[in-house]
Amino acid sequence: MMEHKLVELLNEIYPVEFIKVEAVTNEMYRCLTKQGDYFARITNYKSYDEQLEEVNYTNFLYKEGLGVSPTIPSLNEKIVEKITLNDKEILTVLYKAAPGIHLPKNQWNADILKELGRQIGRLHRFSKKFEDLHSVQYINDWHENEEYAFLKYIPEEETVIRNIAQEVLLTIKEMPKDYSTYGLLHGDLWLENVLVDSDSKVTMVDFQDCEKNFYIFDLAVPIYSAIEYSYVGGGSIIEYGRSITKAIIEGYKEENELPTEMLDKLPLFIKLKEIFEYSLMHMYWNKEKLTEDQIRIMNHFRLRIEQNHSLPII
Repeated sequence: MMEHKLVELLNEIYPVEFIKVEAVTNEMYRCLTKQGDYFARITNYKSYDEQLEEVNYTNFLYKEGLGVSPTIPSLNEKIVEKITLNDKEILTVLYKAAPGIHLPKNQWNADILKELGRQIGRLHRFSKKFEDLHSVQYINDWHENEEYAFLKYIPEEETVIRNIAQEVLLTIKEMPKDYSTYGLLHGDLWLENVLVDSDSKVTMVDFQDCEKNFYIFDLAVPIYSAIEYSYVGGGSIIEYGRSITKAIIEGYKEENELPTEMLDKLPLFIKLKEIFEYSLMHMYWNKEKLTEDQIRIMNHFRLRIEQNHSLPII
């Protein structure tokens, strides 16, 4: 019933003819229309001002030629619209479907990841240009986001992990920032947020968690993602980790500078991402109803963080 209601609401405000919508996640809906495929993001996860600034940023990237999904303005020429659903006002953004697919795990090889590195390099170049032209007022610095409040969510009895988390946070917060190392970035470049077409062209999607951070973080996340979730055997995971890290960095350097002192910090930012994921488990999972898989995953993270086991990237 809700999806039928969404079709009616979207048809009222957008210049395309919606036939059917289906939920992909709690916030994203795949839309079949007479004009082609689209995706509607319907969420109050971020405020109107935050979403508007984010969409202005991604539209800028699209106009610069980067592989991102363009937005479709409403009939009112708005790129972030308000609809009323179940007596609640909620924000919506309509995107043209991006080309490409989510690659099967065994296809994330060094060549594809080198191309991803190139596109991240271009992303950061264009991000600097965007910030040169526009004052970024509503997109947060990374540590201002609730997801980085590690000590709020990691249990007090887990003293070893809390101490490690605090040390990582303080170390990164105290790092000097400059134009070449810190600025606006994607912030959540899991490989699931990367689409690849038949010509190996890359499109980056889901900028909802874009933030201001050290640019190296946008390299740490896909490296972490590939090692953690996309390695499917057939050789040494140590060699796999080193090869994909080398590929992403080489691709990045073809499009953008990467100061040596920041490259040396890559393991630190991978550790930040690892603790981030562990904290999210405590933030969102119901501790009274953990599944066996959730318990197994949490124990795996506890052991790796407490014992300071590093992922194989160098």
